[in-house]
Amino acid sequence: MNDGAETKVEWRAWGESALDVAARTGKPVLLSLSTNWSPECAEMDRTTYSEPRIAANVNDGFVPVRVDADRHPRVRERYNMGGFPSTVFLTPEGRVITGATFLGVDGFRGILDAVRERWDGEGEAAGSVPRSLQDDSPPGGAVTDAIEEHMVAQLPAAYDEEFGGWGTDVKFPLPRTVEFALVRAPEQATRTLEAIRTHLLDTYDGGFYRVATVRDWSQPRREKLLDENAALLRAFAHGYRYTGEEAYRQTAERAVDYLTETLWTGEGFAASQAGDDEYYRLGPTDREDADEPPVDETVLAGANGLAADALLQLSAYTDDERARRYAERTLDAIESSLIDEDGAVVHYRDGSECGEAGLLQSHARVLAGLTTSGSVRGELGPARVVADHAIDRLRAESGAFRDGPAEGPGLLDRPLYPLDATVEFADALVDLAALTDEDRYRTVAREAVAAFAGAADRMGVEVASYASVAARLQRPTVVRVGTPAGTDLHRAALRLVDHETVVVPDAATVPNGDAVLDVAGENQGAASDPAALEQLLTDR
Repeated sequence: MNDGAETKVEWRAWGESALDVAARTGKPVLLSLSTNWSPECAEMDRTTYSEPRIAANVNDGFVPVRVDADRHPRVRERYNMGGFPSTVFLTPEGRVITGATFLGVDGFRGILDAVRERWDGEGEAAGSVPRSLQDDSPPGGAVTDAIEEHMVAQLPAAYDEEFGGWGTDVKFPLPRTVEFALVRAPEQATRTLEAIRTHLLDTYDGGFYRVATVRDWSQPRREKLLDENAALLRAFAHGYRYTGEEAYRQTAERAVDYLTETLWTGEGFAASQAGDDEYYRLGPTDREDADEPPVDETVLAGANGLAADALLQLSAYTDDERARRYAERTLDAIESSLIDEDGAVVHYRDGSECGEAGLLQSHARVLAGLTTSGSVRGELGPARVVADHAIDRLRAESGAFRDGPAEGPGLLDRPLYPLDATVEFADALVDLAALTDEDRYRTVAREAVAAFAGAADRMGVEVASYASVAARLQRPTVVRVGTPAGTDLHRAALRLVDHETVVVPDAATVPNGDAVLDVAGENQGAASDPAALEQLLTDR
């Protein structure tokens, strides 16, 4: 964990006690949001925070607080200044005075003086609440086909015809947008997968870099994050399922190499590996003699849920036993140490240190891993209690979901309704509804998606997954198989359906030996062998 111990600043932990000290001493708070994977965070510690006069100024005139942004996502989402490090100055009540990202020595001196002057002149009135925390709830509306239609129109509007991918500046891989496009704009999806494979895949150590900083996918940021690697592994697995392109399968397998050989801790997958441009520019021979960038071995529940989901998807398409085995080990670790008896998912656990429980994103991603397990392995595990805990504790009257308990120091008591985590949770609920035959989960998912529908016509391709789950709610498609998981008919169903269709093994309502296709509640026919099932799916 990057706790800033090597700096000369006397960091405190985030919490009521630090804000109480600020109130008692009449000092503003310096909040440093840092990650273990960001080179800029390490650089600011080595330079700015290690400069003796700056450190003395901070220690004397402020209450310095260091927060690991990966371990404390609710703090991150309320105080992030657009990157890491985020350097944020707060009032003792936790309101924002001003902030920036990386600051060198000279820039930091200037902002310290400006904050002190403003604080001395205005006191608590110098702080404000970010706009994202001022609104009570997102703009609601109806879930209609227009949501998907709008997003389909956005794909060509934002697509880079010259280099692939979406956008004409920094290129994020956008794996969920790739998945949306695979069934609606396949050429865009496959060209983007080619660009990611060519430019963001580390062909020697494995794993994907986080982002390319230039439109042509060059000059990548070299950090590797578990959640992003898991999402890309899943996208390449789906790409292989649609195209049969062996290069996509090989790329997915290289991602599995990275997860299992570099990030596996024995108790789950590690959160990230630091970006070190100098190391990653070395050739294979020189890398053998160099120290690898450090790995943050924090086991994050949500990111591990994503990894289990992706590994099981790959195993379903390819019979990759290693992927399946590590998915099972990951889910076992999550169930044994990261899910409480009442279904609350703990964000992380590190020895005796325990992260916050009941965060929406943790529940969404763990639920995705569990529902994919239900579809592929026939084992749902504690999926219902994980879903029910979030529904009972985080759901607002509007149907929207808070990111976590609306309580805590600073601005943590203000509710935040995150679109991305809501989409992930709703998507997993659609799967759970099919796997359990409990329509209440689909109803909750529809209301959660509807809570944002008033803004759907302003959404861009970055949130294409919102349109994907809206489409799944409009036309829920399920293949129920009357044979257990692992039988020929079940395995064929997993390979033949598109990735937005749910496969339910050992379905009690289906005659033994048959598979039944259901679209929007209407029976489309049955098949008793893989060839007949393929024909049924082709004809619909």
